[in-house]
Amino acid sequence: MKRAVLVHPNPELKIASLHVDEARFGSDELNELVKDLKEAMEEDKGIGIAAPQVGVHDRLIIVDMADSGPTAFVNPKIVSRSMSKIDFEEGCLSVPGVYGMVERHKKVKVKAYSQDGYPVTLSLKGTLAVVFQHEIDHLDGILFIEKVKVYTHGGNVQI
Repeated sequence: MKRAVLVHPNPELKIASLHVDEARFGSDELNELVKDLKEAMEEDKGIGIAAPQVGVHDRLIIVDMADSGPTAFVNPKIVSRSMSKIDFEEGCLSVPGVYGMVERHKKVKVKAYSQDGYPVTLSLKGTLAVVFQHEIDHLDGILFIEKVKVYTHGGNVQI
């Protein structure tokens, strides 16, 4: 089913997402959601998307992992962060045409599950670390425009 990406200031984007119960791992319903998210992300040429961006408040993100392509991560949680930070230009499918510099941790360690329920631990740095932080923020109802230090394109946005 084609799902439209919600656009700011849609209030659905500000709702914190709920933990996905283990009983749903591998289910047709979860697999369909993953498929829909991948399609929405690829159609809009994104490198990541979170379930709340299509109005589903599950703790589920899709990230383009380069070599392995768009990959689902269920109940992702950042378990450690580097002290060092980087400024990174971010954009968002839910805030089209707007880009800005956001300070993020340079490295993060993330624990999550695959859509089939297998535990995953990732040590990430650079762009992937930033993408995971951005997508996990969506799960907590936080948009990147709330963290922008300087807008680089599209100007100030009403939060």
